[in-house]
Amino acid sequence: MQAKPAACLDPGQAIGLTRINALHARPCEGMSNLNPWLMDLANLLPHVNATLNAIATALLLVARVMIANGRIAAHKRAMLAALAVSALFVITYVTYHYVAPIYVFRGYGWIRPVYYTLLISHVLLAALAIPLILTTVGFGLRRIDTRHRAWARWTWPLWMYVSVSGVVVYLLLYQLYND
Repeated sequence: MQAKPAACLDPGQAIGLTRINALHARPCEGMSNLNPWLMDLANLLPHVNATLNAIATALLLVARVMIANGRIAAHKRAMLAALAVSALFVITYVTYHYVAPIYVFRGYGWIRPVYYTLLISHVLLAALAIPLILTTVGFGLRRIDTRHRAWARWTWPLWMYVSVSGVVVYLLLYQLYND
């Protein structure tokens, strides 16, 4: 009896994979025919994305210190830089998921539910954070300070969690539990 070949992971066919065949996935035969530049991009972008998340985290911390010290102009510059870095992240993140095959988490045991809990919370809160960030920034740019501060009390910690958890997901997926 011949062994059943492992399922391949092609972005266009990823829906419907079971947990079992996703764990033993191999690249699809057609994937090797992709433009080498796209495959290089797919290998590079996770590292770029983690770096952008780390930069956003640092900028958010700097902005928090600046506003705590009453340095409004410096706070504004740091927050706008964090917004720009996060926007660039969204572009590279979407690009990555367009050109790359799905990368399966390889950790087993207690770390597996920890990873997926972190990943799910990261993705859901990132989606929630986008309109909150834009609203908070809008209040800040128009100097509606009372509303800006009220929204920022929720938005800043959420944005910080999403940025930090993005780096942790990267470390778990591509550094710590990578064959």
